[in-house]
Amino acid sequence: MKKKFVSVTLALALGLSLTACGNNGGGNAPAADKTDKKEETQEPAADAEADAGEDAGSDAGSTGDVANKDKPLVWFNRQPSNSSTGELDTAALNFNANTYYVGFDANQGAELQGTMVKEYIEAHIDEIDRNGDGTIGYVLAIGDIGHNDSIARTRGVRKALGTGVDKDGNINSDPAGTNTDGTATMVQDGEIEVGGKKYVVRELASQEMKNSAGATWDAATAGNAIGTWSSSFGDQIDVVVSNNDGMGMSMFNAWSKDNKVPTFGYDANSDAVAAIAEGYGGTISQHADVQAYLTLRVLRNALDGVDIDTGIGTADEAGNVLTDDVYVYREEERSYYALNVAVTADNYQDFTDSTKIYEPVSKQLDEGSHATKKIWLNIYNASDNFLSSTYQPLLQNYDDILNLEVEYIGGDGQTESNVTNRLGNPGQYDAFAINMVKTDNAASYTSLLSQ
Repeated sequence: MKKKFVSVTLALALGLSLTACGNNGGGNAPAADKTDKKEETQEPAADAEADAGEDAGSDAGSTGDVANKDKPLVWFNRQPSNSSTGELDTAALNFNANTYYVGFDANQGAELQGTMVKEYIEAHIDEIDRNGDGTIGYVLAIGDIGHNDSIARTRGVRKALGTGVDKDGNINSDPAGTNTDGTATMVQDGEIEVGGKKYVVRELASQEMKNSAGATWDAATAGNAIGTWSSSFGDQIDVVVSNNDGMGMSMFNAWSKDNKVPTFGYDANSDAVAAIAEGYGGTISQHADVQAYLTLRVLRNALDGVDIDTGIGTADEAGNVLTDDVYVYREEERSYYALNVAVTADNYQDFTDSTKIYEPVSKQLDEGSHATKKIWLNIYNASDNFLSSTYQPLLQNYDDILNLEVEYIGGDGQTESNVTNRLGNPGQYDAFAINMVKTDNAASYTSLLSQ
């Protein structure tokens, strides 16, 4: 299958910064509840729409008479929502009858990361207190203070370690700055008791990793931060925690590895998983293989005019199907969420190839029954480690299986217009998969499709 990727040169900031902060990739979904698993599947599109979709599928270059506003749309990785409150953008999620979101269960994963860090400390308590002061000190790399995934992961770590304080009914997720003396108001000292001995747990420092151009989740900034922290209070740092593996690996390579300080991230990127053998403490797999499949599968089903659950909760004619231990569907949110798995020294060898497609949904669809369709898909930041090195390669593996010709657009991670300017002729595509720069900005895309 022919695939195209448009690499967008990083745009200069030049005052183009957005007025809203970024938000979530996994959404503000509650911790997974198997009873939320989809029981009533989405009804197929109306007969007229289905017929139009079938006419559009006669060849990859034709979209028939379907208006752009009625074509299937999937938001992925960044859920349409208010970046200040986390409230879902229901208008964007219900843009048309074939609009969905695909991500992962952010809260379940965040709690899993916090538990993983806590259990590691307890299991290694005899050697983890590097300077023997009775205080387990950690530093935290925060990805984006306005991003729901980042907020959830910060809260998850602070909850598990007892360092969180209440703010408006939730754990405060604000950066603490430098807190070596334990006086910061955003956090508090926690406590862990192992073998009858109590240890203080302190968040020594935390900051948002935003570079001078405004890009968040910035690995280079995290590498610089650990350099500053280690030179100021390095012997107090016993654990390094990061909202993602990109920043985590930057800190690990810059300092943690040589100083044998366990570092924990999120995403299960291939380099992070491999680094577990060298002392990286662990990471969280958000089942990117399942997410990538769902991103394209819901479009395939909508284009075919079949039950949206086909090849997901119900096996398709090729035998592709997912089990309910790897995803949940929340109909009221029109959202599919992959479930998370902790990756540690005990199981990391099962996750060494993050771009390997998920075997239960790896069977080729018959092109006679599933005609080739053209998809427009963007990655908000072509330099994002997880999306570029894990998610997109998975998508490129699945697009062949699902008979989809996908045009991949890489953004600069800073401005929505850097992406939307590449959607000048939506009429040439059969469906769209959108990864926004900021989760408040769904209208930037839906307005184009509504013209």
